Amino acid sequence: MKYTRLTKEQFEELHPEFINFLASQSIDKAEWDSIKENKPEVAEQELDVFSDLIWEGVLTRAEFLEHFSKNHIFLFQCFDTYVNSIVLKSLVPEVDFLTKEGLQWLSDNMFTETIEMKIGKKVFTEERNTSIFALIQQGAILSDGQLYQQINSIIESQ
Repeated sequence: MKYTRLTKEQFEELHPEFINFLASQSIDKAEWDSIKENKPEVAEQELDVFSDLIWEGVLTRAEFLEHFSKNHIFLFQCFDTYVNSIVLKSLVPEVDFLTKEGLQWLSDNMFTETIEMKIGKKVFTEERNTSIFALIQQGAILSDGQLYQQINSIIESQ
């Protein structure tokens, strides 16, 4: 496998797509039930192939990622060959960006000495999707990019 197998919940959510995937290989429900029963290793392989296909599609379309922790926010914009990042760090240890109050504090203190902001760019050293998947494995989630774009436009206007 190139990525990881989808969770049971993800498979349930993607049930129609999985049926189409099996149908594209001329596997109907009766045959799938037989494969699961008699050749579980083949069933496992099919689940892995489907998972990789789904991940590949999601990662190919991914443009923005976010990763929030107690005192840091990592914002990423992904391009074909590199990723731009904005990292915000609270220099006030009791602030918690995982709470509504912490995010309000960030909004009120964004351009003060209590927030350390770093901007970066990293060229992908591995294949793009593999690099993005690594960020997700570390806790990043896909986002609409609204926060990244807001902060980036403020930075660019200064």
